[in-house]
Amino acid sequence: MECEWKPDEQGLQQILQLLKESQSPDTTTQRSVQQKLEQLNQYPDFNNYLIFVLTKLKSEDEPTRSLSGLILKNNVKAHYQNFPNGVSEFIKNECLQNIGDSSPLIRATVGILITTIASKGELQNWPELLPKLCLLLDSEDYNTCEGAFGALQKICEDSAEILDSDMLDRPLNVMIPKFLQFFKHSSPKIRSHAIACVNQFIISRTQALMLHIDPFIENLFALAGDEESEVRKNVCRALVMLLEVRMDRLLPHMHNIIEYMLQRTQDQDENVALEACEFWLTLAEQPVCKEVLCGHLSKLTPVLVSKMKYSEIDIILLKGDVEEDEAIPDNEQDIRPRFHRSRTVAQQHEADGIEDEDDDEDDLDDDDTISDWNLRKCSAAALDVLANVFRDDLLLHLLPLLKELLFHPDWVIKESGILVLGAIAEGCMQGMIPYLPELIPHLVQCLSDKKALVRSITCWTLSRYAHWVVSQPPDTYLKPLMTELLKRILDGNKRVQEAACSAFATLEEEACTELVPYLAYILDTLVFAFSKYQHKNLLILYDAIGTLADSVGHHLNKPEYIQMLMPPLIQKWNQLKDEDKDLFPLLECLSSVATALQSGFLPYCEPVYQRCVNLVQKTLAQAMLHNSQPDQYEAPDKDFMIVALDLLSGLAEGLGGNIEQLVARSNILTLMYQCMQDKMPEVRQSSFALLGDLTKACFQHVKPCIADFMPILGTNLNPELISVCNNATWAIGEISIQMGADMQPYIAMVLHQLIEIINRPNTPKTLLENTAITIGRLGYVCPQEVAPMLQQFIRPWCTSLRNIRDNEEKDSAFRGICTMITVNPGGVVQDFIFFCDAVASWVNPKDDLRDMFYKILHGFKNQVGEENWRRFSDQFPLPLKERLAAFYGV
Repeated sequence: MECEWKPDEQGLQQILQLLKESQSPDTTTQRSVQQKLEQLNQYPDFNNYLIFVLTKLKSEDEPTRSLSGLILKNNVKAHYQNFPNGVSEFIKNECLQNIGDSSPLIRATVGILITTIASKGELQNWPELLPKLCLLLDSEDYNTCEGAFGALQKICEDSAEILDSDMLDRPLNVMIPKFLQFFKHSSPKIRSHAIACVNQFIISRTQALMLHIDPFIENLFALAGDEESEVRKNVCRALVMLLEVRMDRLLPHMHNIIEYMLQRTQDQDENVALEACEFWLTLAEQPVCKEVLCGHLSKLTPVLVSKMKYSEIDIILLKGDVEEDEAIPDNEQDIRPRFHRSRTVAQQHEADGIEDEDDDEDDLDDDDTISDWNLRKCSAAALDVLANVFRDDLLLHLLPLLKELLFHPDWVIKESGILVLGAIAEGCMQGMIPYLPELIPHLVQCLSDKKALVRSITCWTLSRYAHWVVSQPPDTYLKPLMTELLKRILDGNKRVQEAACSAFATLEEEACTELVPYLAYILDTLVFAFSKYQHKNLLILYDAIGTLADSVGHHLNKPEYIQMLMPPLIQKWNQLKDEDKDLFPLLECLSSVATALQSGFLPYCEPVYQRCVNLVQKTLAQAMLHNSQPDQYEAPDKDFMIVALDLLSGLAEGLGGNIEQLVARSNILTLMYQCMQDKMPEVRQSSFALLGDLTKACFQHVKPCIADFMPILGTNLNPELISVCNNATWAIGEISIQMGADMQPYIAMVLHQLIEIINRPNTPKTLLENTAITIGRLGYVCPQEVAPMLQQFIRPWCTSLRNIRDNEEKDSAFRGICTMITVNPGGVVQDFIFFCDAVASWVNPKDDLRDMFYKILHGFKNQVGEENWRRFSDQFPLPLKERLAAFYGV
């Protein structure tokens, strides 16, 4: 490259013309520019022109030059491996020579370009880059130093892992000490770059940084009072990360750090305050939190509370002065994608009857329209976690503040008080109870405040106290709360509608059948909302209806309720196209409704069933096309198939035997055979749930396929994929009950894996219970095959099933265990105490099962003799001893 490359004047003009056109707002012009740029990529030296405009053509205006660099950056991203050698060398040299351009915009563009090339050639193909940039840091010229630092910061952000690997001969050993020297630089911009570079290496505990951790922390402290907000922000960010990684090094200085962070949380600059506020969130997760923070609570509490007010800018962005906006269609960009949660089959537990994995955290109120995370939310989240650490001790400092806030004439302050009350609900619940009889009615009144933002936050806060409300006599709080919430569901303001719908869904989950007396009134409101809601809230409304169905179950199955609810749902169902993602929440909702209505859903089931089968078929067909010709056909969105399978499960569960004719007239079993072998675990998970439900509902149609299905079920007993494994296990159990002795040829395919799963440490409760039940059922139908293995599983089997309430599944499993003990009594001898305990967990077994228990207990006692039995039963805990004596006379 001795002879310097020169552009051809005419070519240069043509490219400048293009760059000018591409700044036009007109989309047609933009499209034609895109096409011309693509065509120019055929010319090897096109990229030379672009770098020339960026670095050499000082006569042009900066936006045009910067744009030229950004187009070049995109070309590097897309085609760098096809650049001729000379071109890439020319570009690299130009970049390094112009990193110190006098214009900040051009410097930044060159920096972005360098980083993009570095990430393409992964730094090792450009060995001189890092040494050269580090050298330029020492330049007398400010622009050069700043430009080089800007580029280094971007490289540290993009390539932190590679920088700390052996591939490059560990450049960080040189770079980190170098960066630390610049913490004291006279320019705030440079100081800020230096901290930002080092900050990239904290979380990964990079060795090179850990060696210099003390000087790093000292330097941070020295910059604590920096006049430049960007520097203060980076100092706060560093301290928050060090809290997670090097608490040992911060502990000696903790008192001062906390004092400092208290100041910074009140920084004039909102970005600094937000970084500082993260400190409290992170500290709350550390074991030392209580000890180091308790002395500061009286100062910290009012600071966090004061930051929970909406800022004036928030209120403008949230259109806080607009009360009625329900007629304005939603902006489609604002609608977040929803994710479908696939069905997992679980046992009903003693305590709650609710699936234990279903802990959806109710997020602090969603102001989705502002940038998602802001100081208000961060302070509220910090107060929430601190309430969970300090419990009622926090109330000492909060109650005096709350009194003032909650009854304040200024709505912005009152609103923040209501948010505070919601944020502490989980952690301070016990201490709040004495005040709730007065507070809940006050909040219910706030639901009709004239300000929409007050109404919406009140919905959320009340939902956080729903558990307490439901524990009181219904007329006192539940009825007034429900009445007001239902009015808010029909509010004129979309944000309030959304908050009320979500809060109502929470209330439904807590209240369950307490809602039955009010069903007509509730349905009236929810159905009316259908005609009123814009797109986004409609999706939340489906959720509220589905949750209602889950909560009241068969109480929904009354002709007048069905008449109200089904027509609007079916109308939406008919309007939606097969490609429309709005089908997800609607299908989930219908699945809950079908399960609740049972036979009441019959008149609606045929078109719903048909469409689900079509969705599965379409998705499978498109997946096959995509697999055979990926360039021609897009991959399908398999969620459509998953949700459809889940709704079919809901139909099978709700309609029972009535689904038989529908299954007979469709190819669902062929489709399921394909779904059960899909590479996507969620598809398999849902197809196994459906298999189990169809086995229960109409086994005559499943039976001919068992020989094909069983080997697939066997290969899916892999506990790494918990939900898949769980549903496969459950389906095997249901199949064995239907097959009876004909299950014999399939036992070997599954038994070994099931025994392995039940003996695995840390297996989740649901999976353990389902595994135990399935082993019991296999032993019930094929005792000769399973009983020899009794000793390998009897102990975990007994401990996992003592906790579930009496039901059909538990019944069949215990019949199996008793039958196996009869075949192989030796298998239970060593663990007989566990069997006794499991038997005692039954409240009222059916008579013939009780007989089986009686025979086994007495058989064992007679076998060992009176004396040994007494010695053996003396080891029993007293309640167990008493129960067995009372029920079985042993």
